[in-house]
Amino acid sequence: MAQLARGLASDLEDAGHRFTHLIRDRDTKFGTAFDAVFASIGIQIVLTTPQAPQMNAFAERWIGSARRECTDRILITGQRHLHDVLDVYVVHHNAGRSHQGHGMLLHAPDDKPNPIPFPAKIDTIRRRQCLGGLLNEYRPAA
Repeated sequence: MAQLARGLASDLEDAGHRFTHLIRDRDTKFGTAFDAVFASIGIQIVLTTPQAPQMNAFAERWIGSARRECTDRILITGQRHLHDVLDVYVVHHNAGRSHQGHGMLLHAPDDKPNPIPFPAKIDTIRRRQCLGGLLNEYRPAA
């Protein structure tokens, strides 16, 4: 695991990413050498609470969404292609679609507060396709 951590830390530094924290569970495969690699580049290790299996639920849900909605439906041809696909998906996930919560009232940042009532005329809605039609975003026509 320490060797994988060194590779990841090197890739992060080469790409110019500046993370300040790494949240990890207390699995025994992550030893002091693993933590030391990230500490050497200024990343603080934050451990999850002992015996709290649901603590990683948010990250696991996002990863599951990315797999189900995106990467399981596209043939990824390389690391650069994966980064490009995930960059588009992250933008779509955070701004291009509404999220559930608070009785279905939680919206993406760019959503208008008043939705289009259905049935709507076809010329009142515009569809924008992302990733070759895999993801669709719908907006009111201007």
